[in-house]
Amino acid sequence: MKKTFWSTYGFLILMLIGIVAGCIVGAVWPDAGKLEPLGTLFVNMMFCVVVPMVFFSISSAIANMKDVKSAGKLLGTTVVTFLCTATIAALIMYIIVRFLPVFTIAPEFEAQEASGLGLADLIVNFFTKPDFYELLSRRAILPLIVAAILFGFGVQMSGGPKTMTAKLLEDITNCILKAVKIITYYAPIGFFGFFASLVAAHGKDFITNYATAIIVYYVVCFAYMFIFFPIYAHFGGGKGAVGVMFQHLFRPAAVAFGTCSSVATIPTNMEVALETGISKEVSDIVLPLGATMHMDGSAMSAIIKVAFLFGMFGQDFGTGRAVLAIVVAVFSSVAMSGIPGGGGTGELVLCTLFFPEQLSVAFPIALAIGDLVDPPATMVNAAGDYVVSYIVSRFVDGKDWLQKKLQKA
Repeated sequence: MKKTFWSTYGFLILMLIGIVAGCIVGAVWPDAGKLEPLGTLFVNMMFCVVVPMVFFSISSAIANMKDVKSAGKLLGTTVVTFLCTATIAALIMYIIVRFLPVFTIAPEFEAQEASGLGLADLIVNFFTKPDFYELLSRRAILPLIVAAILFGFGVQMSGGPKTMTAKLLEDITNCILKAVKIITYYAPIGFFGFFASLVAAHGKDFITNYATAIIVYYVVCFAYMFIFFPIYAHFGGGKGAVGVMFQHLFRPAAVAFGTCSSVATIPTNMEVALETGISKEVSDIVLPLGATMHMDGSAMSAIIKVAFLFGMFGQDFGTGRAVLAIVVAVFSSVAMSGIPGGGGTGELVLCTLFFPEQLSVAFPIALAIGDLVDPPATMVNAAGDYVVSYIVSRFVDGKDWLQKKLQKA
């Protein structure tokens, strides 16, 4: 049965109406921040289901694979792909800020002290938690993913798909996805509240102190999405992949832009991946893992923050420091898990490395820029998870995986 225009694009149109209406209300009503609970309600509901979804989907995907070797290949391919696209994104942003300086006028700020976290503490906290109950939180997504991977391999070693545990994991995952679909019906109202409060709170900042950096970043993010995402999709899916990608891309892009959360976008990414024909083995690994580790937008934001601060402090953002900045941007972006704002961890790493003497000044400025670029950064991060699944599918399911799916449709 052929889908009608409204059945295909109706929900996306409602989300866009919510975003536009929220922006208008936020611009004309100074007290629009009172509408923020409408958005918070949506995100909180998403977080309540997305934490168990991450655990069950990853552990189920690994447990139900035919053998451990294929699971290792899928994980390895996924991580390498994430690092490659993040490096490309960081290089693009560096080239742009070298030719188009983003620092203009020093912003007003209140000096803040960064909390002292050593490298060893960061590594331990990124990947583990001391107690099991601490894994049951959106603030521990990366440790939760590590636990899910270990549990999945444990089931795999005990018999894999033949075990009752593997079947139970798959069944729970499917039930959670149905619950998520019910929650997403509320999304247009949630987006309305989010954008009304966002514009009311930050509208002035967009046209004053941080204007140049913010405008450059927003333009580059959308250009990256419309130029490089098709390249990635074509490389991963071959003929017809770009058209298929654009049919599904805007749904996760809108959710990510509206919620500023890669984790909250996982359910939508799961839906569009299923509609595209991406195998469940790939989507159940790439998408939850990508919510924490695939951070092209965060890598770009790290570069623009460093460029802004180098300009402010009158330092040369030359080749040697640029190489280090790109390396740090790619790897520190992994720390910015799928919670709104990323907790400032990435900003802390960058400022500690490049501006240790001006940390109390650099840190709050980096946080402010990070807050303002969060919507497009999350959009590139989370929508990119869906696009990257094309590349992983090429190496796991073969170069013609999409053509086979299209022929069956």
